[in-house]
Amino acid sequence: MRISYLLPAWSRVELLGARPGRLAAFALLLLLWLAGLVPARAQGKAAVRGTVATGPGPVVEFATVTLHRAADSVVVKTEFSDEKGSFRLEGAPGGRYVVSAAQVGLRRAWSAPFALAPAGIALPALVLEVSQATALKEVTVTARKPLFEHQADRTVVNVADSPLSAGATALDVLNRAPGVTTETGVALRGRQGVLLVVDGKRVPLSGAELADYLRALPAEQLQSIELITNPPAQYDAQGGAGVIAINLKKDQRLGTNGSANVSYGRGEYGKFTTGLALNHRRKNTNFYGTYTYANRNDFVRQEFYRQYGAAAGLPAVNSTVTGKRVLNLHSHSARLGADVNLSKRTLAGVSLTGLFSETTTNNDTRTQFTDELGGPAGRYQSLAAQGINRPNGSANLNLRHVFADSAAAASLTADADYARYSTTRSLDLYTNYEEPALPTSLLTGDQRNDLSIGALKLDYSRPLPYRSRLEMGLKSTRVVSGNVALFFNNGTYQPNISNNFDYYENVNAAYAAVRGGSASTRFQAGLRAEQATIRTTLAGEEMREQQYLQWFPTASVQRTLNARHALALTAGRRVDRPNYGQLNPLRAYVDAVSYRSGNPYLVAQTSYNVDLTHTYRQKFIAALTYAHTHLPIITTVQPAPDGGRQVVNRDVNLSTQQYLALTLTAPLEPAKWWTLYANGVFYYSRFQGELAGTVLDRQQPACQLSANNTFSLPHGWTAELNGTFQSGEIWGFEQGRPREQVLVGFQRSFWAKQATLRLNVADVFYTAPGRFTSVYTGFSESFLQRQDTRVATAAFTYRFGSSKVAAARKRMAGAEDELRRAASQ
Repeated sequence: MRISYLLPAWSRVELLGARPGRLAAFALLLLLWLAGLVPARAQGKAAVRGTVATGPGPVVEFATVTLHRAADSVVVKTEFSDEKGSFRLEGAPGGRYVVSAAQVGLRRAWSAPFALAPAGIALPALVLEVSQATALKEVTVTARKPLFEHQADRTVVNVADSPLSAGATALDVLNRAPGVTTETGVALRGRQGVLLVVDGKRVPLSGAELADYLRALPAEQLQSIELITNPPAQYDAQGGAGVIAINLKKDQRLGTNGSANVSYGRGEYGKFTTGLALNHRRKNTNFYGTYTYANRNDFVRQEFYRQYGAAAGLPAVNSTVTGKRVLNLHSHSARLGADVNLSKRTLAGVSLTGLFSETTTNNDTRTQFTDELGGPAGRYQSLAAQGINRPNGSANLNLRHVFADSAAAASLTADADYARYSTTRSLDLYTNYEEPALPTSLLTGDQRNDLSIGALKLDYSRPLPYRSRLEMGLKSTRVVSGNVALFFNNGTYQPNISNNFDYYENVNAAYAAVRGGSASTRFQAGLRAEQATIRTTLAGEEMREQQYLQWFPTASVQRTLNARHALALTAGRRVDRPNYGQLNPLRAYVDAVSYRSGNPYLVAQTSYNVDLTHTYRQKFIAALTYAHTHLPIITTVQPAPDGGRQVVNRDVNLSTQQYLALTLTAPLEPAKWWTLYANGVFYYSRFQGELAGTVLDRQQPACQLSANNTFSLPHGWTAELNGTFQSGEIWGFEQGRPREQVLVGFQRSFWAKQATLRLNVADVFYTAPGRFTSVYTGFSESFLQRQDTRVATAAFTYRFGSSKVAAARKRMAGAEDELRRAASQ
């Protein structure tokens, strides 16, 4: 169904092929229409009100109240009763419904079927009775969240109970999330430039450092992943493609309890993970701690084919580089924290996290040069041994105060964060020259990076008339990085590649946003201002200083057309500032002919994003996205500027990127024992710019397809089958070949559901290896990369201690979730 058919006849426009000015006019027109300022034929909603109680006893707060269709009991809407036991649900007038109410330890109660009048309806009180099945024994929570949840502004992937997460890393789990890829940097729906936050804290890393950080974070610590493609003004403007929020586990059971886990996976090499989590929760306090150890062995096999044109007196040659890098990773991750209810309305918390990883790599590379006729022009072997230590730590203090005993009351949230990331890298690079025969050379390197990030944040929220709400906030972030690199060739100091680099960034932000609406329409509009100062220093001399103030407007409108159809439109402006790693010009060698270096002359990229989403039957989703990015940052590979046949990998700015995507999501239930979540992203990218005498104007359609199947099997087993496919795509000068992956997992709980066994196999058919090609004037490179991705894993988890949950659940857990979400904003 074409979206234009839903608009008044005078407002229909063709989306594809429209010019940017027409697209902007269409977006403004649709915003006005969705907000109700332009006439439409949409049908409003009516309210269903009532209370939940326990007979003559007290009201039931935070009971789950659900509105069902009377004909087939299909769920229409779910809410919680407030502290007075009251609830309010909305449905389409004229429909026939029933309402149910449930609470742990109590029997579900149902209303009589009723027809919903346009003026709404007030139901008799729903009375919950004590369940005889639980009256004489403890209440055990056995509910399991669905793997995927769609909320108004995000998709949530609940990975904690997935059998495919057993023994995996955060990088593995992230790569399986719908629309996310990690092969050439973290990308969301085919776009790079993502703000990554872990438990509400920004991770100021990119590229290989970010991949190493996520690889050292075990998946056993993950609770969920949130994918937000067009965040509101409360979030940092960083991240043109959106925000990926990784939430860590926190036990919500009362009393003293915990869990222990162990897993072992085997591909070509072994992968071992074990951990322990403890939690002590009382009415007004909660103390928790986790520790995980991982010992993972991996490999990377790479094949490069490069063509060099004649330049600077050097003849045209071709080269073939083959190598295998073996990696051993030891990581220790820990977290300690406490949450205290200072009063009925005030919650305070403190948390400490640490992640220490030690990686040793041995890279054996053979390089063969041939001339234009195929004759030998050089041959040598390089052996690179590296040791990389990354001790990271962070601390957080938070406070939340609610000014009245109401879920809609004004609130104030304060956060103070400090994090420190350190990296030390040692290098011993031997090069044995076989043709022509030359003495063996030894390049040794000693590099150190210290990165600190501090942030202070204050958020205030209060209700406004007409069911609306005002949100305001301030935030100040300071990032300081010091980098030192010392290189010696056969014991002789190399001043041309040794140096020190310092980076300073300060971002001060303020925002204001208003949200509200009616029964059929919800809106949010916000404005964020960020003043940034970025300063880089090389060898004690200032290279560059940037100071600028930028404004980031955001707006969203959600309109329910009728019981089956709903539309939502979001628009916003975002920015991607290059971080210290992308600006740092110091070298990090991979082998004798390849190194990574930053570009100190990078500038920020800015993007304008528009999303139009249609929801059918509250489950099938189609989203159309358009984005225009100015000065996009892309990764390139080029011959090194100091001559020779070395190549350097670095980031540069192009002129523009245009992006258009259609995302389709379908949660299905082919059978009672089978659920299927299908997701497809069909996108088109066009890059324009120039680099090293090569003019770029390249476009290509591409797609990402994923299907996640969950099966309920006999004897308590569940199974999960996941398949992903990435078509060929472009990213600037780089073009990737298609790749796919199939994963299968099994899971069973036993010992009164205190123990869980998980078995899985990743990349069953070994189809994940990536192939990429880059072509420039006078230089081209094609490479194939294989890793130890086909892995069979067995994992065991045991939960111990109390499993009781209070019958009337208090709000501490909800407040903790709000604090975590506020911290990421």
